[in-house]
Amino acid sequence: MTTVIEGKATTDTQFDPIALAEAAAIRTRAESEAEARRIEAEGKAEADKITATEEAEKLRIANERAAMRLEKERADHQAHLAKKAADTAKSNAEEAKAKKAQEEDAEREAQQLAEQERSERYWKWGARGIYAVGLIIAAPVQFMHFWDRERPFLIAAPALLEGLALVLAFGAAWAVAHRRDVAPYRVGIMLGAIIAAGINLYGGWTDPAIGFNAGLIGAIASLGGPIVLMAYEHGVAQKADGIPSWREKRAAESEKKRAAEERQKAKEEKATAEERAAAQKAAQQERDRGEQARKDKDRREHHADVWEVAEALRSARGSSVVTEQIWADAWYRVTGSKVVGVRPELEAESRAAQARMKMASEVPILGQFSHVESQKGPGSKRAPGTPDGRRSNGGTPPLRRAGDAQPYCDAAKKQAALEQADTASSNKTI
Repeated sequence: MTTVIEGKATTDTQFDPIALAEAAAIRTRAESEAEARRIEAEGKAEADKITATEEAEKLRIANERAAMRLEKERADHQAHLAKKAADTAKSNAEEAKAKKAQEEDAEREAQQLAEQERSERYWKWGARGIYAVGLIIAAPVQFMHFWDRERPFLIAAPALLEGLALVLAFGAAWAVAHRRDVAPYRVGIMLGAIIAAGINLYGGWTDPAIGFNAGLIGAIASLGGPIVLMAYEHGVAQKADGIPSWREKRAAESEKKRAAEERQKAKEEKATAEERAAAQKAAQQERDRGEQARKDKDRREHHADVWEVAEALRSARGSSVVTEQIWADAWYRVTGSKVVGVRPELEAESRAAQARMKMASEVPILGQFSHVESQKGPGSKRAPGTPDGRRSNGGTPPLRRAGDAQPYCDAAKKQAALEQADTASSNKTI
């Protein structure tokens, strides 16, 4: 069809509305897909950003933990080194202290040994000196007593008398050195000394030329020198034979007495402790018997059926009382419950209460307090500026695909299941 307007020819073209709707739908779908891809890309980018942030945070936390663990290990190592150094210092101090104590003991023993040697040396030469002085005093008295012009050979008598004691003293020293019996030599020394002293005393008493004083001092000299020398040899013999002195004997007896007193004291303390432990044990047994009697009375009064079975089990097992194990076995045999104190009726009430609590805590809330606003779950929001396909598509609804509808929320699913269960139970009842 051609129309002439102001000398110009125009041609009216008829447009197909279906084609226009399809084009608009395609355009809308393309825009929606582009927007969806954009949103998806933004979501992926945001998700990648969040993931990267989370990974960075995880890496930071891991690094912090590793640093803390390294710091803790370093601190533990430092503490170990410090402890080891302290132990080493303590060990060195103890070793130094022990070494110092040993040195002090060794020095003390050396001083004691030196003192013993010094005293023994003084005692030895003192005894010999006293013997020599006694010989110097006694010999002239005997020479004067035995001097006789007609019998000059008697001049050798003093040498015999004084030499007898001296030679026997040498014999006693030999016996000590060779660990032989010293008693015969000591007897001989004393006999010789007594004879020489008697002669000196007699000469001084009968011969005015000698005089009583000279005879008396000569007798003392004849006895004193051998006695002192014999005492010295006696001490040497005891030391060689290992015979303890009177002081050592007294110290040993004191130590023995002290040890006996300590043993007696320890024995008494042990007996006292045993008596105390026995008294405590008896008191505990008495308390246990009282507690067992209370339990038996309480169980007999409040659980007579279980008590009969417990008594039977006690008798069969040969026990003197109903123990906790026997009571638990009897409770299980009578009630079927392994928990003592729980009977079937109590278990049933407890389970019913638990079921009611579960129902009250899990069913959805309806009415004005309901938090469920729609049976549909929250869908994706439309981007700003996106055209509504339902208004600009010429009346043709948009093409629907699987997954376009919003899913049901969990509360709606649960409510539907409850309603279906109620309907099924009602049908069964009818």
